[in-house]
Amino acid sequence: MTEIERMKQRVAIAAAVRVRSGMLVGLGTGSTAAHLVRELGRRLASGELQRVRGVPTSVATATLAREVGIPLVELPADGVDVTIDGMDEVDDRLDCIKGLGGALTREKIVAAASREFVLIGDHGKRVGTLGERTPVPVEVLAFGAERTAARLRGLGAEPRLRLVDGAPKTTDNGHLIVDCHLPPGTPAEAVRAFAAAVDGVPGIVSHGLFLGLTHRVFLAGPDGIEELVAG
Repeated sequence: MTEIERMKQRVAIAAAVRVRSGMLVGLGTGSTAAHLVRELGRRLASGELQRVRGVPTSVATATLAREVGIPLVELPADGVDVTIDGMDEVDDRLDCIKGLGGALTREKIVAAASREFVLIGDHGKRVGTLGERTPVPVEVLAFGAERTAARLRGLGAEPRLRLVDGAPKTTDNGHLIVDCHLPPGTPAEAVRAFAAAVDGVPGIVSHGLFLGLTHRVFLAGPDGIEELVAG
């Protein structure tokens, strides 16, 4: 296991304390969230936790959760107690970019339905301004995708259709992903304005800017785990 993977595992174990017996838990997607799913499965098997059920945010997470013995349910109308998920970038306001794993829409639905939304990751995910290192993933309908990309370009981004082995990447929902690269040095206010504008473009299902949703962040670094709480 690499040092980064060890950090991911440590931060997942640290964040798992937010889950208590009897809770309904939103299970995130990605390599860091996978460590959290395995840890919850271990705690259920050992009896440290009881009656915990999960709402997976992707097919991959659902498969892993079943493998480690976490009972799964559909997202209920009254939401979940806590969701723990990874992120691609997070800023000092605890806003984040998610979706490089392709599950952004389901992740956002579950995050918005959570009484507590917790992010986990390594210290390299912390940035001064969102978009510094990673693009903003946008899930779009295949119908009219070229027009949708043109609209995104008109909002100041450089949209690039995500490809895997030369073919368009599709989400669990059957849609395309367009990765939107923002101009270097885009200020936070402009990022928020971009998010609001994208919400109004027909053909867009969701975007990877998670703004005002996060309650708590756990970051793993060489010196241990840092915990950030929304003010």
